[in-house]
Amino acid sequence: QVQLVESGGGLAQPGGSLRLSCAASGSIFSISAMGWYRQAPGKAREVVARIGSGGSTNYATSVKGRFTISRDNAKNTVYLQMNSLKPEDTAVYYCWSWNGMDVWGKGTLVTVSS
Repeated sequence: QVQLVESGGGLAQPGGSLRLSCAASGSIFSISAMGWYRQAPGKAREVVARIGSGGSTNYATSVKGRFTISRDNAKNTVYLQMNSLKPEDTAVYYCWSWNGMDVWGKGTLVTVSS
């Protein structure tokens, strides 16, 4: 089994930055892709960014150029650097991994407001 624990959420002003971290534990050898999803109030969960085991990345159009996903395999951790934050980025952000099945963290709240 894989366990994912997120950290780094909080309150940011529009135009500000936050960095999310997600530490994986358990059967980490089985993980291929990792990433971040988010769910805003009243909306469906959506992909934000994903990174493969070889480092390939893909991003939602809405965050491209503002968010950067990275992965430290030695620390079994994936990061999401979020810059130029907008109020519409407000959501619960979930860490995700794939090892033949979806595994989810519990989520961390990001609020962008002045």
